[in-house]
Amino acid sequence: MKRREFITLLGGAAAAWPLATRAQRLKVAQIGVLVLTNADGQSLTRELRLGLRDVGYSEGQNFVFRLRSADGNAARLPQLATELVSAQVDVIVATFTPCALAAKQATTTIPIVMAAVADPIAVGLVTSLARPGGNITGFSNMAAETAGKSVEMFRDMLPSIHRVAALANPADPFTTPFLEQIRLAGQTTGIRIEPVAMARGSEEAEAAFAAISQERAEAVVVQGIFFAKTIAELALKYRLPTASVVRQFAEAGGLISYGADIRDIYRRSATLVHRILEGTKPADLPVELPTKFELVLNMKTAKALEIDVPWFFQQRADEVIE
Repeated sequence: MKRREFITLLGGAAAAWPLATRAQRLKVAQIGVLVLTNADGQSLTRELRLGLRDVGYSEGQNFVFRLRSADGNAARLPQLATELVSAQVDVIVATFTPCALAAKQATTTIPIVMAAVADPIAVGLVTSLARPGGNITGFSNMAAETAGKSVEMFRDMLPSIHRVAALANPADPFTTPFLEQIRLAGQTTGIRIEPVAMARGSEEAEAAFAAISQERAEAVVVQGIFFAKTIAELALKYRLPTASVVRQFAEAGGLISYGADIRDIYRRSATLVHRILEGTKPADLPVELPTKFELVLNMKTAKALEIDVPWFFQQRADEVIE
């Protein structure tokens, strides 16, 4: 090749590089968001938006959300996941176990980021945390382990307690590890874990609480999938201290919540979305664990239940709702 031809070819390639880079920047990424409730959708998109802004994205300029909410009806999730796949989104962010499972069933090619899934190995979402395989990565919120810690919280707050019930949803694949960790915590603390009441939704929760009360349970650990306000109101009605792993539970009137900082996980999920949009395969991104946990205590509920919360326990709380 002659020198002049080489220089001309090199100059043409150099001119093309900025164009290619600009084209990548101009592409508007379609980010699918799959959630169980509208409140989840608001919280997740808010934190994702902030996290994506931190790595140089601007909503409307280089990404848009395609939000699908089941409005509290988990049976709608498979259809909503299929809608996101049909819309050919670039990545799906799914919060909590039912949403992540629905996304997995809908696609094996579109990358999926699990935002706060309890036990992704136990429910079959990934083969391992270090090497998730397939098209899924994301965050575990270690909800089974923190649910077990709720039993210890009850022991510390109410030293005379001997019997704790569990309220679980048989339709949620997370129920098995949830109950395993609670029972293990019961063994280590000497607290009996019974009864285990099952409810598939708020319409069955009343009967579940009636059974728990009849069995003379002194407190209840509530699975995170339940709607916080309904359960908190029933707990007050039956005068039972309750705990859950989700912050919204304490905010809605539950006595305590202890678990991973979900807002932090949501925001950190934006980094995984960014790396996937940049070309990294989900199989090459290890599933991450939470780094922040929070204990929220609702003192208004404690007073309504006439519980004298020890001062040391109040000091342990990251937030006290008066």
